[in-house]
Amino acid sequence: MSVAITLVACAKTFADGTQAMGPLDLEIRPGETIVFLGPSGCGKTTTLRLIAGLESPNSGGRVLFDDADVTAVPIERRNVGMVFQSYALFPNMTVAGNIDYGLRVRRLSSAARAARVDEMLAMMKIGELRHRRVDQLSGGQKQRVALARALAPQPRVLLLDEPLTALDAKLRDVLRIEIDALLRRLRMTAVYVTHDQAEAMALGDRIVVMSQGKVAQVGRPRDVYFTPQSRFVAEFVGTMNRLRGVARDGHLEVMGGRIPWRGREAGEVEALFRPERATIVEPGAGQVKGRVATSFFLGDRTRLVVDGVSDGSLIVETTDRRDFQPGQDVHLVIDADALLTLDR
Repeated sequence: MSVAITLVACAKTFADGTQAMGPLDLEIRPGETIVFLGPSGCGKTTTLRLIAGLESPNSGGRVLFDDADVTAVPIERRNVGMVFQSYALFPNMTVAGNIDYGLRVRRLSSAARAARVDEMLAMMKIGELRHRRVDQLSGGQKQRVALARALAPQPRVLLLDEPLTALDAKLRDVLRIEIDALLRRLRMTAVYVTHDQAEAMALGDRIVVMSQGKVAQVGRPRDVYFTPQSRFVAEFVGTMNRLRGVARDGHLEVMGGRIPWRGREAGEVEALFRPERATIVEPGAGQVKGRVATSFFLGDRTRLVVDGVSDGSLIVETTDRRDFQPGQDVHLVIDADALLTLDR
């Protein structure tokens, strides 16, 4: 059964005086997948460890599972499953032995354990690996075994700490899809930690963006991406362009032309927008003109670095199949509704 998690005034200062995170209040809904996203050292893994029971919050902080205060409850009694970046599998055991381990600790009968191991092997599609040693597995296979082991005891909460970081890009994409499907099917409360924005966007019902031990924003992936609440969130999540110019008479005047301006600010302005909100058009149809500094063909799209529109380079993405060359002029229309002004 899914469990709600509530963090109340949870801060963490280590023995050497390092403050890993400031006071955090957060409610995680039953069955929700919530992703903690941020750069290294921002406090996201410390938060996960507080939920797991591997760390204790500073005095006054509380961790609740539903209405039960588990702050002083050790990890082995919280009934949580954990998946780590490093897999943390037992090298002296087979795949089946690793999955069975948590069940033996809970003293299930041999028949119940065997049935649950079979179920996990089938769920993770690794039945053929049952008798393999861990050192005979690929990275993707190891992570599937780690997931199976974490889920075997039927935990109330699944905690995943950078589980895909050690894998190559293509395998990360595959496992990301598999983990998403698994969590949707099980409807289990899950807490996922990552610095990878694509993982956060793909897996999270909500994202908690963290910076320097504090929460910068909490929201649905779409809200975090399209309506960031601070400059940090805007620039950390995805790519963000900057336009510096002068706002007057309903336009933002920049080096390369004029863009309709719907903001309330006047005078010198720095506006932000996402690369996909600029469109390459034919000469004479654009608002601004720039020139290609370089281009990167990415298969399904081309990413251009464009100079001359503002005082810095812009990133523009297009599905146009033209072969863009350095020095080539490009004419752009920038969606006026996409322009943001945010405090640092």
